[in-house]
Amino acid sequence: MASPGATFGNGTIIMYRTHTCGELRIADKGKKVTLAGWVQKTRRLGGMTFIDLRDRYGITQLVVDASDAALQETVSALGREFVIQAEGEVIERQSKNAKMDTGEVEIRLESVTVLNKSVTPPFTIEEVSDGGEDLRAKYRYLDLRRPPLQRALALRHRLAQEVRGYLDRNGFMEIETPYLIKSTPEGARDFVVPSRMNPGQFYALPQSPQTFKQLLMVAGYDRYFQIVRCFRDEDLRADRQPEFTQIDCEMSFVEQEDVLNMFEGMMREMFRNALGVEIPSPLPRMTWYEAMDSYGSDKPDVRFGMKIHEVTELVKGHGFSVFDSAAYVGAIAVPGCAEYTRKQTDELTEWVKRPQVGAKGLVYVKCLADGTFKSSVDKFYSQQDLSSIAEGVSAREGDLILLLCGPKRKTQTQLGVLRIEMGGRLGFRDPKVFAPLWIVDFPLLEWSEEDGRFYAMHHPFTAPKPEHEQWFYSDRKEDLERVCANAYDFVLNGTELGGGSIRIHNAEMQKRMFEVLGIGEEEAEYKFGFIINAFKFGAPPHGGLAFGFDRVCALFGGQETIRDYIAFPKNNQGRDVMIDSPSCIDASQLDELHLDIRKQQ
Repeated sequence: MASPGATFGNGTIIMYRTHTCGELRIADKGKKVTLAGWVQKTRRLGGMTFIDLRDRYGITQLVVDASDAALQETVSALGREFVIQAEGEVIERQSKNAKMDTGEVEIRLESVTVLNKSVTPPFTIEEVSDGGEDLRAKYRYLDLRRPPLQRALALRHRLAQEVRGYLDRNGFMEIETPYLIKSTPEGARDFVVPSRMNPGQFYALPQSPQTFKQLLMVAGYDRYFQIVRCFRDEDLRADRQPEFTQIDCEMSFVEQEDVLNMFEGMMREMFRNALGVEIPSPLPRMTWYEAMDSYGSDKPDVRFGMKIHEVTELVKGHGFSVFDSAAYVGAIAVPGCAEYTRKQTDELTEWVKRPQVGAKGLVYVKCLADGTFKSSVDKFYSQQDLSSIAEGVSAREGDLILLLCGPKRKTQTQLGVLRIEMGGRLGFRDPKVFAPLWIVDFPLLEWSEEDGRFYAMHHPFTAPKPEHEQWFYSDRKEDLERVCANAYDFVLNGTELGGGSIRIHNAEMQKRMFEVLGIGEEEAEYKFGFIINAFKFGAPPHGGLAFGFDRVCALFGGQETIRDYIAFPKNNQGRDVMIDSPSCIDASQLDELHLDIRKQQ
């Protein structure tokens, strides 16, 4: 790979490198080459000096002959991460390294130029570093030199190219939408930006380009996409950042089936071309209700079984008041864990009591190898009763049945979290195994007892399924709770990678949605008047989908955290410790923005 050099005032071009550090092979033997990069390490063996020279393409070994005293003296002053230019001849290595792409050759060094010195880095820049997470975040530009992060960002680049290629071939236009928009607080908190030219008024950073992509459909751009930055001011975790990237797409004159087929095809090409993996065609589909009933999650990990089973009727009426008074009792059968000790079952009981799970306790049944059963509630249940429970959850000899109880959806969610934990402990969640599927038929609305009102399960522009419209226009709460959304999620290995819906495209249905959500005409006009008015000018039927690109990259790379797939991420407090952001601004800037900062109490 020939590389451009520096041009001096007299027009002379000095080549910093003729090849990269990952390029040379045995076929290049005998060539005179120039490499440039960072010194990974130096080592002396006898009278010979060896240097590993690194760039983002790989590592090439340089060797200095013992007889060249002057060159030996020069390279002895090289430290880790010095930037150098090396010239020499490609020769065959005596001791080949099959683990390196360049492991059959080395460079017999003839000259070396120090392009820049380096202080000793605060951690080793190796495959596995000795630096902690906080230290590496502070020196992120050094961490980015490490091979794992280079591979992560290279994968991200490859996937972005696959997305753009597929969508371009299928008639999509890449169109940018604004970053400074109007605040419409109907989901997560907005990040807001004060306007100097409009004192006392604020922009918001978009949580998604939702309204703009719908306006593009009204404008006649029937296939739109962008790989776009989005912003949400919410608490962070491993798979969440305050700024993140979506593959945002919208299509006109489509029904749900058209959208699913289009983006199933995109994901299939991404798996095939980036990973060499073939996924099923067509992908499995599961309703939201089935996902919750069987997996306790609307993003089920179906790489393993251990489904949730309702056993309410099997356990009631035996004098165990906890179950007798429960609205719902559910169970999972954990394979091969009947030999768990009392200490292990006690640990599991404490685990489900943690706030992240929220259960009040745990009941277990051990299906022993001799066909008998041992339970934490033996006092209330006979061997026949326990056998019926085992049959009800499809448990086998050697399995451990775990039971939770309480309100139905809450308990199913708790069992879903427990299922994922046990699947992880038992090694069932292999990151190299991929099990994608679609989740469909979500509830359109969810009722808040605390607020006494409905909220949109997705967002207020999602259309109800056509066959449920009669319930959507009903005034009865029970009818509204039956309405399914014309919505869909793409789920992979327990993570929601993308979600979308067929949108409301007429003003009357949109007005009805706002009414159901308790958004009055004046509020709706203030927040969404522009899109309501747009719908009056012949909006086509349309729908779309957005994938969380950071999550796609992480799962394709076999990781659960997205941070390594973002060049400059924030930490769990939303801070960039490298540049020390966010930070205070000076008084003159505050004056220009007409802002006063309230002191913390």
